[in-house]
Amino acid sequence: MIGYCIATYRSHDDKADFHKKAQGIAVGLTVGSWTELPEAKKAEMEKHLGKVLSVDVHEPEGAAPGERYADIRIAYPDVNFSRDIPALLVTIFGKLSMDGRIKLIDLDVSNEFRSAFPGPKFGLEGVRKLVGVQERPLLMSIFKSVIGHDLSGLEEQFYRQALGGVDLIKDDEILFENPLTPLEKRVETCMRAARKAKEATGQELLYAVNLTGPTSQLNANARKAIQAGANALLFNVLAYGYDALHELSADPAINVPIAAHPSLAGAFYPSPHYGIAAPVLLGKLMRLAGADLTLFPSPYGSVVMPRDENMAVRDALLDPSVSLRKSFPVPSAGIHPGLVPLILRDFGNDVVVNAGGGVHGHPLGTEAGGQAFRQAIDATLAGQKLAEAAALPGHEALQAAITAWGVKEA
Repeated sequence: MIGYCIATYRSHDDKADFHKKAQGIAVGLTVGSWTELPEAKKAEMEKHLGKVLSVDVHEPEGAAPGERYADIRIAYPDVNFSRDIPALLVTIFGKLSMDGRIKLIDLDVSNEFRSAFPGPKFGLEGVRKLVGVQERPLLMSIFKSVIGHDLSGLEEQFYRQALGGVDLIKDDEILFENPLTPLEKRVETCMRAARKAKEATGQELLYAVNLTGPTSQLNANARKAIQAGANALLFNVLAYGYDALHELSADPAINVPIAAHPSLAGAFYPSPHYGIAAPVLLGKLMRLAGADLTLFPSPYGSVVMPRDENMAVRDALLDPSVSLRKSFPVPSAGIHPGLVPLILRDFGNDVVVNAGGGVHGHPLGTEAGGQAFRQAIDATLAGQKLAEAAALPGHEALQAAITAWGVKEA
């Protein structure tokens, strides 16, 4: 029995015969030609032929130029490509991505194709187990202004973040290998600060160190980081490719969670006419390739993704019908404590609240920044309005955050 991966495209065109276009895609991206083949050859090539499943034309009366489009679903036989994500993407959207206004808006892989991918090694539940937190959203903070700083400056910044009660701390994605904070020394320094903070807070903490370098050295660098004590990795997946993430995640020796950063995603998903939709790019493919945590722009902060698109990314990462561990959603960019009610409204408990400036820019300092987020999370889970919680004794950090950035209740 032949398995199929199903791609859905949105094609904008004011005049095209979309049914003819769909058939051209199905044939052109598989067997190349069909009607010209002799019948005996057709029988031989049938198993390789793409199949048009549906063509849904949207042509509203009085549509302005550029508004006419069709959603086209095409099934591609697994037999045509090897079981790796680059082969799949080149098949379904390689040269097609350059054929006018057409966007890949959905992708469903076959069970046979998915069986080549173990998916997230830890996933949502595994990350929760590592930090010992089950009943609330997790809190992540981000190093800021670390380029040009030495190890002592890095250690102090890490320690202040950890004291604030965060569950995860990640490198800035633009912190690469450099003489001031080399990978192994950076890990040793930050994990020392994590142990020191744990003495004060009693809290487990993951440090996602940025994994960089030439592609051929990624595996070796990951092992070096882990040997030095790293308990998580940050990886710029789209710069290196999904297959690089898959190889890291599938390697038994790389036994720490991997957080996938969305750097470069803006080159793919925002246009309505071109690229790859965010739920595919940052949802389905990240989970398939093995991201334990997946960062993506939130609908609330400074780099905004439309809310319906955001929720579709969330659903792709958490879909219980997929036979892979769930990937932890991490909506990011411009997050401050006053946005916590909206985040928990949309994501529930299964979310990582992720902040950079919202922690480091707190009027009372970095430590208070983390405390303000934890107070906001606890208040929201208890059904309290943040303004009411901020007035309680001991909640000065939350009050200062609300004064600085305001609050948006769900």
